[in-house]
Formats: sequence, C-alpha cells, structure tokens
Amino acid sequence: MASASPELETFVRDAFMRGHTRPQVSQALLAAGWSEEQIRGVLDGWADVDFPLPVPRPRALLSAREAFVYLLLFSTLYFFSWNLGSLLFKLIEHALPDAADARWQVLQLGPSIRWSISALVIAFPLFAFLSHRVSLDVVRNPIKRLSPVRRWLTYLTLFVAASVLVGDLTTLVYNVLGGELSLRFALKVLAVAVIAGTVFGWYLWDLRREEVNP
Repeated sequence: MASASPELETFVRDAFMRGHTRPQVSQALLAAGWSEEQIRGVLDGWADVDFPLPVPRPRALLSAREAFVYLLLFSTLYFFSWNLGSLLFKLIEHALPDAADARWQVLQLGPSIRWSISALVIAFPLFAFLSHRVSLDVVRNPIKRLSPVRRWLTYLTLFVAASVLVGDLTTLVYNVLGGELSLRFALKVLAVAVIAGTVFGWYLWDLRREEVNP
C-alpha cells in the first residue's frame, strides 16, 4: 500500500464504519483534491469483505534481516553489472587493439580480465541465489512485494540504469557529431546499453507486474 497521511487513513476508516461504499469515499476524496494514486493507496489498505467493521489488510513491515538481504542482492547486481561491462570492454580492446598504446594493453589487459572474471564468478552465483530466495519468499508471502526497502532499492536501480543509458547515448551522439565514431567505440557503447537496458527493463517490468497484481 502506498504511504498515506494519518488524516486520510482516519477519514477512510471512519467513512467505512459509517457505511459508506468505496466509490462514495473515492468520489469525496477526489472532490477534496486528493490524487487517484493516494486514494487507491489508502483504499487498498482495507479488505473488501462483508463485515460490520472495516478490516485492514496486512502491511509489509521493514525488518533488519529483510534490509540486509535486499541490500546484499542489489549490491551484487551493481558489482556484477560493473564487472561484466569491464570484461566486455577489455575483450573489445583485445579484439580491436589500438596501435598507439599496444604495449600498455599487453601489460594491463591480462590482470584486468582476470579480475573481472573473478568478480563475475563470485557475484553472479550469489546474485542468482539471493534472487531465487527472495522470489520464493515473495511467493510464500505476497505482502512482501510491498516491502519499503525493496521498492526504494528497485526505484534507485531504475534511476541508476536510466542515468547510465542517458549518459551512454549522449556520449554516442557527441562522438558521432565529432566524426569520431569507430567500431571499437560503438561496441563499447552497445555493451553499456545492453547491460543498463536489461537491468532497467527487468525491474520496470517487475514493478508493472506488481501494479497489475498487487
């Protein structure tokens, strides 16, 4: 349920206790200037059951364990994405070397590739394991979809992914306008776009699925 002011929650509870229906309450709040999202959020907090008194729905609570799991989950996602991009960059540089700094590449590519592979070997299984555990937990307890820390970190991830995409496309346009677009550069831009776009698309789809099936 979306957060609502105490006054709004109190009004809705009192309206239900006096026998008013959901459409009546919704129309009254709309006329008073409340947004549809705010109204829907507070109404969703009450179960639509046949009982003399309004019955509240269970709400997601924030626990230290839950915060730890989600922080670790999204941290491994960022770590994995960063090192995947780094590995792709190094492979592109290896396949399309720059003749101007060939010696530097020989000295740096090996350790860089080894570090990125090592990070992926650790981060990806941990991310997959945590994602699986979280998915099973949400299936068993659907109310956990409304976890505040989960929503905040999901929107933060969408923001980071969108920012990366905007910066990536801006860099592409800048180099195209300057006539400096090379195959090596284009492949790097594509790698960043695919990684950031995949993360953005997945979590956006997950949020929209929650809105359809709250």
